[in-house]
Amino acid sequence: MTFSIARRLLGAIAALGTALALTGCGYNDFQRLDEQTKSAWSEVLNQYQRRADLIPNIVATVKGEANFEQETLTKVVEARAKATSIQATPELVNNPEAFNKFQAAQGELSSALSRLLVVTENYPNLKANQGFQDLRVQLEGTENRITVARGRYVKAVQDYNVLARSFPTNLTAMLFSYPVKPNFTVQNE
Repeated sequence: MTFSIARRLLGAIAALGTALALTGCGYNDFQRLDEQTKSAWSEVLNQYQRRADLIPNIVATVKGEANFEQETLTKVVEARAKATSIQATPELVNNPEAFNKFQAAQGELSSALSRLLVVTENYPNLKANQGFQDLRVQLEGTENRITVARGRYVKAVQDYNVLARSFPTNLTAMLFSYPVKPNFTVQNE
């Protein structure tokens, strides 16, 4: 009888020890932070898509200006095509090479749009066009939204990566394959 009680007691102690060990493993924290990262990334993608959707209207409005530099418009259209050709999925953030390619394409599009807006300053008729002014305001607002969304994503990835690199949760990260996620860098801004 005492052997049975000792065995139950050892079983209870082992179960309690396992439960205590698992509370510090961080598995649930990885789930929560991974979901936050995916959510923040989705918002970045939404804002990039919003910008991509504005571009055809801007290009159409600018084309109405007879002597506008065609090369500038072509670069914007090409940059948009390149940026939208990359399949932007939540899994993209787990592939550093694809993530860098996506960042480069979005950076190219930002540069092309900046050049377009600078060049439009030389066209008084275009500057006076209310439709163009409305589109420009929408584009500037979208660029601000992109900046905010990227900032939230950077913070979410930072929180996730700190967990993935800290002891003892780094052991959980290795065990369950939670790699460090890539993040935006200053050169991509």
